[in-house]
Amino acid sequence: MSIDYEYKQPKTLLNKGTGFLAGYSHSLNPYTGCTFGCSYCYVRKMPVSLFRGKEWGTWVDIKKESAALLTKELIREKKKGAVTIFMSSSTDPYQPAEYKEEITRSLLEVMTEVQPDFLLVQTRSPLVKRDIDLLQKLSNRVRVSMTVETDLDEIRSHFSPSAPPIQARIQTLRKLREAGIPTQVAIAPVLPSSEAFPELLRPVVDLVCIDDFFMGDGAHGRRTQQLGIRDKYEELRYSDWYHPEAYQVVARRMREVYPEQQVRISQEGFAPF
Repeated sequence: MSIDYEYKQPKTLLNKGTGFLAGYSHSLNPYTGCTFGCSYCYVRKMPVSLFRGKEWGTWVDIKKESAALLTKELIREKKKGAVTIFMSSSTDPYQPAEYKEEITRSLLEVMTEVQPDFLLVQTRSPLVKRDIDLLQKLSNRVRVSMTVETDLDEIRSHFSPSAPPIQARIQTLRKLREAGIPTQVAIAPVLPSSEAFPELLRPVVDLVCIDDFFMGDGAHGRRTQQLGIRDKYEELRYSDWYHPEAYQVVARRMREVYPEQQVRISQEGFAPF
């Protein structure tokens, strides 16, 4: 599949945190579009995708000269009050384009000099370990949230064939932990998983956030329903997992291994600090 890359000059990078991200002062997206192209991605049904006229996952806008712009915006916003940033809300900051473009790395370099009060890095990519040197400089002002929707890679490949394998993400979490980087796992969305899932996660991460389509797609599951995701569950004979209460199965399993305070649900799990 060919990917359409375009270079754009952004007018702004820091956007006001609203809705699900109301706990943050700002969201920050180094790219527009995402070539992981996960089938369940709610952004498929948002204006940024719908108005593009191209299939989600086949195009990426690269925000050039972002570092200089972020420096100006951070200095300005820090004068107004606390700055807490969610990176990223509608794209993966470590998608394949980042290997070459290093937009995300350039933004982290800025944030080590003009530090926000808190930064959450949301990704599913092992590439994040490349930037351990910068993440360490942010100390307790940063948390890396690694998406691990399931422990079953055959399930992952059914729903998001272009996304990194589960084991690669687990290995990345281990490296981040060894480097002293604050981390969490985001089981988001909740995909079918096994009873062994908690034991896979326990050695590499202390904090677990669980979020599903019905809590996390910004429309109480309506956007996901429009994507036909229920059919993907039925193809695998896992239709029971496509249910507003299914997340409780995973939450119960996690609480058998983790203390109650280390298992968080939906918005609470992504909150700053």
